[in-house]
Amino acid sequence: MALTEQNSGGGGRAGGAGNMAAFGEMWAVTKASLKRGDVAMAIGILIVVVGLIMPLPSVMLDMMLGLNITISILILMVVLFIEKPLELSSYPTILLITTLLRLSLNMASTRLILTQGHEGTSAAGHVIEAFASLVMGGDFVIGVIIYAILTIVNFKVITAGSGRIAEVAARFTLDAMPGKQMAIDADLSAGMIEESTARARRKELEDESAFFGSMDGASKFVKGDAVAGLMIMFINIIGGVTIAVLRHDMPVMTALDTFTKLTIGDGLVSQIPALVISISAGFLVSKAGMGGSTDKAVVGQLTGHSQALALSAGAIGVLALLPGMPILTLAPVIGAVGFAAWYMPRLRAKKEAEEAAAAEEAAAAGTGPGGMPGGGPAPDEPISTALSIDLIRLELGYGLLSLINQPQAGSHRLTDQIKGLRRQIAGEVGFVMPAVRIQDNLQLPPNTYIIRVKEIEAGRGDIRPNMLLVMDPRGDAMSLPGEQTVEPTFGLPAIWIEPGYREEALFKGYTVVDPSTVVTTHLTELIKDNMPELLSFTETQKLLDETDKEHQKLIADVVPGQITVGGLQRVLQNLLAERVSIRDLPTILEGVSEATSQTRSITQITEHVRSRLARQICDANTNEMGFIPLVTLSPEWEQGFAESLVGDGDDRQLTMAPSRLQQFITSVRQTFERHAMMGESPVLLTSPLIRPFVRSIVERFRPATVVMSQNEIHPKARIKTLGQI
Repeated sequence: MALTEQNSGGGGRAGGAGNMAAFGEMWAVTKASLKRGDVAMAIGILIVVVGLIMPLPSVMLDMMLGLNITISILILMVVLFIEKPLELSSYPTILLITTLLRLSLNMASTRLILTQGHEGTSAAGHVIEAFASLVMGGDFVIGVIIYAILTIVNFKVITAGSGRIAEVAARFTLDAMPGKQMAIDADLSAGMIEESTARARRKELEDESAFFGSMDGASKFVKGDAVAGLMIMFINIIGGVTIAVLRHDMPVMTALDTFTKLTIGDGLVSQIPALVISISAGFLVSKAGMGGSTDKAVVGQLTGHSQALALSAGAIGVLALLPGMPILTLAPVIGAVGFAAWYMPRLRAKKEAEEAAAAEEAAAAGTGPGGMPGGGPAPDEPISTALSIDLIRLELGYGLLSLINQPQAGSHRLTDQIKGLRRQIAGEVGFVMPAVRIQDNLQLPPNTYIIRVKEIEAGRGDIRPNMLLVMDPRGDAMSLPGEQTVEPTFGLPAIWIEPGYREEALFKGYTVVDPSTVVTTHLTELIKDNMPELLSFTETQKLLDETDKEHQKLIADVVPGQITVGGLQRVLQNLLAERVSIRDLPTILEGVSEATSQTRSITQITEHVRSRLARQICDANTNEMGFIPLVTLSPEWEQGFAESLVGDGDDRQLTMAPSRLQQFITSVRQTFERHAMMGESPVLLTSPLIRPFVRSIVERFRPATVVMSQNEIHPKARIKTLGQI
């Protein structure tokens, strides 16, 4: 027996230990589950759903009502501070959870009101009682009116507007999705973005579409919550009064007063958080087109126009002067708006100055905001940027940057001179030269510049930014203190002098130019030398498109029926190669139209166009005395060139013996150098048949020499023959 009792006692202790172990294991599993967010969320939702059925004590109800108010305020504050709507993409889910929570609290409070409302206004908890007494002030009629107004505002104004904005945003986002997808694919195909960037953009596009679509549906939660609140209010009042009068023998007015206060208090506690969340939804969906937090987006834009603030202050001031208006009450408002109109522009100017100073300091230090050179890792440039070519680029050594920023006194800014150069060339040549890109090059010597045409170096020079360049037009030795040099454009001897010797140099008849003019002159000559390369197919088409309307019929007849745009481009390039202006484009087109009826050779078409431009070419080569100085070819050279031509059209070639060509080159060089020493720049005159071939030889050793044919001498032009070759 004793043994049996002993065994029984041991079994009981073993069973108790087993129960404790099982409880500990269950607690450990529960604790581990609560640490997981998804399990905790599921438990919370389950508690809310159970609250729809199970009764809650008044203390627990007060706690949950306080939590409901806190959550609604938290949501509003988060919406105000986020940068863009997608940062709160879970808002539709949050809206569903908060709506479910309010409905659960409404059910719990309704159960307490109906079961314990006859005991007094504290039957459903102190939070509802406090709201009832605070808002109604002891009169339940006031409470009914306020509750009705809040419900109407929430239902008809805020919720309806938010839902409409979300609906329209969802529709337009969905309509724009194919175009945005195509733009992303195009950028990816062009190499402008990486695959990871394209993937991120597609994900953001999908999230945006899903977000606004969800917001369109989630707005119905708030609308349904408002309707349910109104129905619950009537049920509570009618049901509570009926129960109190029939079961608890309360007077009708007492029952009506008590249950109305409880019902309105309960409705306000639920409706105010619902109103706050509706406001947050309105802020969120209306923020789709703005960037930054709400204060920066709204306040910054409203105060961005000082004139509007000043006019608003004036309007309030006029309103305050009306009879019976409380001017002293409105004075603080007038003062605040007027002060904002005065202060905000100054504040913005101060911020811009600080940002500019910070940017300059970062650039000077070579670091950016991240503390790394350039402000951290530089963004990847699109691959297509490596294919672009600067048509004209001017590279400056760091010692020449003052020509752009702060030129010396008496000289012009280099950028202003280049701007004037483009206008000058447009008037002289006939088309607008491309923009000149100016950049610094730390690999160059400090005072050196390079001019590049289509990325190829076309010329360079070495100048002194704080000095003046002096040249003697007579070619004599100059007696001024300075640094001997060579003028970079024409290779003439020159001297760099201090600015103080300017007057003395001018008095002696020297030519004095500042450094910016030296660079601009060099740039001008190089552009004129390379003008044919700068006249692209696009520029040719632009010339045709920008021609006056009265000449558009001529263009339509000639291009492309008689000559293509590419063919016309080659004709214009041939003219520009000899510095013949193409400004008179209608005359050129008329000459092309006449020539194409006889030949398709671009060379022969060009020669005919030159004959049509005879008046212009003669005028350009007339000297100060009013005549064209000429050097003609002897009949022997004329015959020799004509006999050396073989082929037809564009296949025609010159087959003169090299020794004979060398003899011709020597004769031309000696003749023109002799006339140059006498101060003359004559024109070489040939027959029309051989002119292009003579020019192709002369341009190799004297590119500035003009070669004309007899057909290009205008009948009214005055000529003077200076010699013969």
